[in-house]
Amino acid sequence: MAKKSSVVGIVGLGTVGEALLALVRSAGYDVIGVDSELDVLARVDQRMKTADAESGAESGEGQGSWTLTNEVAELGAAAVVIEAVPDEPSVKIDLLRRLNSVCLDRTVLVSTASSVSFTGLAIASGRPARTLGLRFVRPPAPGTAVEPVRTAMSCDDAIAALDALVADSGLAVKPLGARVGDDATALVYAYLNRAVAMVEAGHADQESVDTAMRLGCGLPAGPLETVDQVGLGTVHAKLLALHASTGDAAYRPAPLLTAMVEAGLEGRAGGQGFYAYDALGRPEGARHAVASAPVDCAVQRVGVIGSGTMARGIAEVTASAGLPTVLVARGRAKADLALAAVESSLAKSVARGRRTTEAMASALALLTASDDCAAVADCNVVIEATAEELDVKRAVFATLGGVCRPGALLATITSSLSVTACAEASGRDHDVLGLHFFNPAPVMKLVEVVRAPRTGDQALSTANAFCAALGKTTVPCRGPGGVHRELPALPLSRRRDPAFGPP
Repeated sequence: MAKKSSVVGIVGLGTVGEALLALVRSAGYDVIGVDSELDVLARVDQRMKTADAESGAESGEGQGSWTLTNEVAELGAAAVVIEAVPDEPSVKIDLLRRLNSVCLDRTVLVSTASSVSFTGLAIASGRPARTLGLRFVRPPAPGTAVEPVRTAMSCDDAIAALDALVADSGLAVKPLGARVGDDATALVYAYLNRAVAMVEAGHADQESVDTAMRLGCGLPAGPLETVDQVGLGTVHAKLLALHASTGDAAYRPAPLLTAMVEAGLEGRAGGQGFYAYDALGRPEGARHAVASAPVDCAVQRVGVIGSGTMARGIAEVTASAGLPTVLVARGRAKADLALAAVESSLAKSVARGRRTTEAMASALALLTASDDCAAVADCNVVIEATAEELDVKRAVFATLGGVCRPGALLATITSSLSVTACAEASGRDHDVLGLHFFNPAPVMKLVEVVRAPRTGDQALSTANAFCAALGKTTVPCRGPGGVHRELPALPLSRRRDPAFGPP
């Protein structure tokens, strides 16, 4: 990246401002960062110096220089100044007017407002033709969606200057729109608040919730990580504003979030939130670990009850992991069709280059099918994947309780029914738990492990080791859930087990 001759100012070095500072500097611009808080300046200074030391980068190698100050007057010669101060009209207007008084007439002012009218800010700034906006849905990073916002008063050269800066910084221009942006923001903040409430209620810890949402829903970051990135104070303030304007309980800040804000925790920017962060703002400790090598789980044979999509997918996973597997269907015809479907799925995987023909042949050699539940009598693990009807599942578990070997792990993949009710039907509650695979099972890395009240430690240990041997990441899910019904539910919160009582 060639070094640019223009100077860019960033005012407000919170989550958004600090991220913009790094992006714009990496794009080759000389950057001046301004913040009124000396501790914020010290923190950003330390992170910038540490990043340079670790990378060996210098401003002469395509990156711009950087300067930090608490004086807005230092921005007098900047070509573009971006304000990233709190989203309060009076704060933004006061700053834009100060910038108008100290900056050159040609300087372009840019606001990152999320809920304040850009047109109103442009007029209030004193230079309406040269005041524009940047609309983000999440803190900026390379490839992050952003919408450069212009008004009816914006002049062409100001528009061109902002467009060039956005392109150079590696941001992805997307037409978010004011209404769409507001709606997206409201949905995201309700989701973040619900995740905090779930952790507070003890349904799962923050790492389990984050892992579930990343792997189960394909998100780049979990909700608690996102709260830390945005900033606990920012999330709390936005929730208060949404609650005040809508009265919707989904936006009433979770007490845990309020307590953390009152305790002075800031999230990633301050080094401590739901997670701890190092000097560069990187999470400390190993996170996002996914099993990369088979684990000896002492399971010699697996049974799968059912012939539908999930049953076939799980059987494909276990056979591909090198475990002899028997799939039991209702009738010989259904059993044969299930085997053919697994073979077809494996063939598609070979065609896409995801596995070899040898691996496909090995998996098929380990997979058999039957129409008799007695075929699972010698299995260490038996997974029920039948219709999502409690009577059907209880009948299956009653049969399994009689035919399966002592100590065999019996699991249900239910996502909405009582694991406890299934366990009771088996007559061996200590051997039963929930293993909720995500669809498609051969692709999705997440498995939720649902421990019922009487599930034994041995069953739980076997389940975790078994999933690790399959290359899956497990998250514990309390029995199977219990949530505040007035709030939007996350996938982890769909399951309720009456045995655990009301939430």
